[in-house]
Amino acid sequence: MDSEVPDFMRRVTSDESSASDRAVAEEAVLALNASMMQIYERTLEKFKASIRAEVPIILALFNGQGGRMMLYRPGKEPEIAPPVPLVYQLAKSVAHSSVAIYEIVAPYLGNAYDNSLWRAPMEAYRTQHHTALAALDSLDIADDDRLIFRSILDINLAFMDQALAQGGYDYPDLEAFARSAAPWSVKAIGVASAAQVGHWMAIVEGWQRDLGDGWGQTYAASNTLYVTRQNNVLFSVLVQFMGAEAMGDRLILLETPEFETAPETMLHILGRVIADRSLGMTFFRDYFMADYEIVGDGARAAIEREMAARGREAVLPTLAPFHSNEWPWKTDPAKGTGPARLEDAAFSQSDPG
Repeated sequence: MDSEVPDFMRRVTSDESSASDRAVAEEAVLALNASMMQIYERTLEKFKASIRAEVPIILALFNGQGGRMMLYRPGKEPEIAPPVPLVYQLAKSVAHSSVAIYEIVAPYLGNAYDNSLWRAPMEAYRTQHHTALAALDSLDIADDDRLIFRSILDINLAFMDQALAQGGYDYPDLEAFARSAAPWSVKAIGVASAAQVGHWMAIVEGWQRDLGDGWGQTYAASNTLYVTRQNNVLFSVLVQFMGAEAMGDRLILLETPEFETAPETMLHILGRVIADRSLGMTFFRDYFMADYEIVGDGARAAIEREMAARGREAVLPTLAPFHSNEWPWKTDPAKGTGPARLEDAAFSQSDPG
């Protein structure tokens, strides 16, 4: 009875009427999965500890400095590799500078002559350009690289000077600037990529040599966003030393929601993948089955039924074996249209030589 509940308890007491048998039954069944997830997470920590004690693990994480790599030897603290040479960041910074100008002007493209909100950020960025241009000769870089950097900054300044002098810009102005900058930006990307790839090739090669026979048991994982799946540099470097047969087996590309991911998060996901493979073998007699969404098979059949009921053909991915050593991104050159390389697009109209 309500009179039996003290006033101070009314704020924390449910005012729901008595639960029906159906509600009680639903909660009892749903509690099974809630408990399962708690049990799973507790057991996963044990699995992860066993994996760390048995096999070497390499984590290859993206960041703004060209990536991070660390080697976890069984029973030892992680060995963190030295960073990519600074020229990577210098080249990336210059290559991005033309994009920054686009970001300044694009919002006001329709009324740049009437809306001067773009002027202040452009003037500030123009000042930064002059400072960077004056500092180029002091950089410890190759002369060819310096020429690339200077060319990009000169192109940027010419556009900014023109826009500020005439009090605005239109799309043909922006397009002409972007198309002239693009080929040089590709060359700057080449400078950055050479530094990044050369560095990580040497690091992974050294680890392969140091681990000896243990290399064949080594697991590796790299993280990726949607846009970095097709040309994932760190994953591709690891493939060169682990072999194509390791892809989808001991070499795994993990999609993560942030560009930079904590090593602990990567270890957790990798541990889950490895541990669930034993579960898949135990239940379904396939070691790699749990790499894929189990519910997906039922959903696929349901989509086919639903589309058939609507008189339409279902659009679904090709059925393929659970275990595959193919690249984890699109590889069929016969599918799709347009250029397949950045150079094909950037140099289609002009070439800086």
